[in-house]
Amino acid sequence: MSKLLRLSVSPHIHSGRSTSAIMRDVIIALLPATIAGTIIFGWRSLLVLATCVLSCVLFEALFNLIAKKDQTVSDLSAALTGLLLGLNLPANLPLWQCVFGCAFAILLVKCIFGGIGCNLVNPAITARVFMLIAFSSLTKQAFPVIVDTASTATPLAQMADTEAAMPALSDLFLGTTGGAIGETCALALLIGFVYLLVRRVITWHIPVTFVASVFILSFFFEGFDAVRALAAILSGGLLIAAIFMATDYVTSPATAWGKVIFGVGAGIFTVLIRYYGVYPEGVSFGILIMNILTPYIEKWTAHKVFGGTKA
Repeated sequence: MSKLLRLSVSPHIHSGRSTSAIMRDVIIALLPATIAGTIIFGWRSLLVLATCVLSCVLFEALFNLIAKKDQTVSDLSAALTGLLLGLNLPANLPLWQCVFGCAFAILLVKCIFGGIGCNLVNPAITARVFMLIAFSSLTKQAFPVIVDTASTATPLAQMADTEAAMPALSDLFLGTTGGAIGETCALALLIGFVYLLVRRVITWHIPVTFVASVFILSFFFEGFDAVRALAAILSGGLLIAAIFMATDYVTSPATAWGKVIFGVGAGIFTVLIRYYGVYPEGVSFGILIMNILTPYIEKWTAHKVFGGTKA
């Protein structure tokens, strides 16, 4: 009879999907945006992406070596952090700043707190916020190699200027506008979104509620102009953040209602910072704030244990 009883800690059910397999799927989903960014911004974007990926992998390997911990670079989480951070940076950013941002993401946000699964906030998004505050060059976005930069502004800057012409929706959808390497081409990002849904790596809750809340609030802020509201969700880093960064397993709620609250909250903070903050883009700050609130959201939306009592 004793052989029939096994005691172990959770989880008791395994999906069969490993961490490296999930990270690999996300990297594959980011390939369309990587290719589009390379075409739009030229070879310099590949240099930025390669620097970020290699730096993140190297910093994690060195930390594990110094701390005498098992090497974890094979789970691809460090490579994914580097790719995400690189895609959120402009192609003309100095490479030493890329390395500095990677060190912050891996060493201070991830490894010191215990590595993957233990970080309180998303490493890539936190590093981007840090770099935005620390380096003024991050606000000087790159522009497509086929566009005259002398007469061009980023989409969010154009929308903030009431006298400037609004960028065409077709340009925003295809990505022929100024911005970070991986954030401008909505088509490429949506292809990645569909891939992640089909592979069941993420659910629709956070991306859809995040984008929908930004659209609805922008609709009111833009004087009930649906075209400008649509431009608002195609501009800046909203799509790449909503699809690939806000959905991080570790720093977002696990419950369905928690994901909805997270997405709506991130959307509200994004719009408020866009319209009233000193920075033109509020996506990174919105996700970072909701990362901090995630433990409380999970507590509020946790399922009641069958037969349990209130605490």
